Amino acid sequence: MRVLGERYRLEQRIGVGGMSEVWRGHDDVLDRPVAVKLIAPHLIESSSAVVEQVRTEARSAARLSHPNVAGVHDFGMSSLLPGTPAPYIVMELVEGETLADHLRAGPIDWHIAVRVCAEVAAALAAAHVHGIVHRDIKPANIILTPAGVKVLDFGIAAIAGEPDSAVDGTIVGTPAFVAPERLEADGVTPATPAADVYALGVLLYLCLARTLPWEPSNLPGVPPNAIPPGVEAAPLPPIPDLPDEVAKLCHQCMSRDPEARPTSFAVALLLAEAVDAQVYVPLTGSAPLVREVSPGQWRDEATDVLDFPGRHRADP
Repeated sequence: MRVLGERYRLEQRIGVGGMSEVWRGHDDVLDRPVAVKLIAPHLIESSSAVVEQVRTEARSAARLSHPNVAGVHDFGMSSLLPGTPAPYIVMELVEGETLADHLRAGPIDWHIAVRVCAEVAAALAAAHVHGIVHRDIKPANIILTPAGVKVLDFGIAAIAGEPDSAVDGTIVGTPAFVAPERLEADGVTPATPAADVYALGVLLYLCLARTLPWEPSNLPGVPPNAIPPGVEAAPLPPIPDLPDEVAKLCHQCMSRDPEARPTSFAVALLLAEAVDAQVYVPLTGSAPLVREVSPGQWRDEATDVLDFPGRHRADP
């Protein structure tokens, strides 16, 4: 059995991707189960900057403490392959079903879809208030647990304002959830919370309508399933009893204009209100995007949305 850092025993591989593989492991020092993400050695061989990028991302994610975010515990270097040390990240092991698997199993009630996305939005609000942009919100990175949603994989996260690309200059993320300004930018663009909100809007649309809000394009240079140039996301089809404000909010999140999108704070609070749920939204941090204007009433400074209910939890 392989051991990392003289404490993390790798027990079973539970996920494989192009950049990494994830193992179920055990922390022998603290006697607890963990998830260990091993970065592919070939990435280290192609660029020495990858190690520092992964270290920075691990530090950023470790700053997040939120009930809807899978925590990061540790970072280290693995020497499992001779001559090719590669970074690894030790994370909270989350037991549950991915939203991707849940959607493949069949339709979900709109109340569940809205509640799931409210909790995803709350997780993003926690990241955004710390200046962290996730960059890969999609069903496979969302785990449904008995205690609620957990957002996984801040492995390609970036600090807001930093160049929004991988170390080799390519666009990171899953094409269907990549904001149009990222796809169509000439040169390097900064990472922004608005791009996460766009992905959240696509996620909500997909959960409610079971399809993407545009017809896939075969245009040269357009990634599969990505929104084609100049195309607006389609309005949601009629869904019985779905509040009009949810449908409107979903479409606002997918606006081609980043400035027209609501903040993650507003999305979390409005979606939670629609299903009479509670979310944990941090209202303190680097950017005062939401402020209390009267007891129980909150204003989203970006979009001037008002009248959030007062029963949602917030940082003091």
